[in-house]
Amino acid sequence: MKERARSAQDKEQRSQDLLTAAQALATELGGVRFITVQAVTERAGMHRTGVRRYYSNREELLLELAEQGWAQWRAAIAAQVAERTGLGPEDVAGVVTDMIIALPVFCDLLTHVALTLEGDVAMERARQYKTRSFAAYDAIVEDLNRASSMTPDQLRGLIAATLALAANGWQVSHPTPTLAALYQQVPEWGHAAFAFAPRLKLLLTALAVGLHTVIPDPDPASAPN
Repeated sequence: MKERARSAQDKEQRSQDLLTAAQALATELGGVRFITVQAVTERAGMHRTGVRRYYSNREELLLELAEQGWAQWRAAIAAQVAERTGLGPEDVAGVVTDMIIALPVFCDLLTHVALTLEGDVAMERARQYKTRSFAAYDAIVEDLNRASSMTPDQLRGLIAATLALAANGWQVSHPTPTLAALYQQVPEWGHAAFAFAPRLKLLLTALAVGLHTVIPDPDPASAPN
């Protein structure tokens, strides 16, 4: 069992240890819905009551993990397009898809954020999450706009669709034990459950091409060649 953190650096490390433990457990157990505070603190080597020094409840811990997911997704997209220009809608959809499916716990959390996490924390904590997630969202749009032929409005539509489809697709592709057993009995019901990545890329590619077509560019001359 770890000793109580004293310095600011130690406290920051303990906080990160809890997040790392939660991330690992979500991956091992098949989703954040299976995570308990006790399991997280045990994995992090802390006493069960120790988590209260860093997070007021389970929801705040998971919201922090989602906030980190936004930062990771934004950083991954920025790195992918840093030296690129003139990307077409299909290319943009590929980057967006590849970078979000590389963050499976984030995809899972997107559902829980909307359903419970934002509403079960203090207002200031919810405000912080909104502020940082919107900042990441805006940065993603800016990075992709610079690197592609898509406009900000087109990109906003694509990112909004990505969030919704990734959240839903992850849940469908990670069925509960009951549903997994049912899909074994009736395979035609479960075909969508095992095609998360290719299905998401197909849908987002179609959406990107469609958005590029139906949402006009207000300044066509400014589009990259």
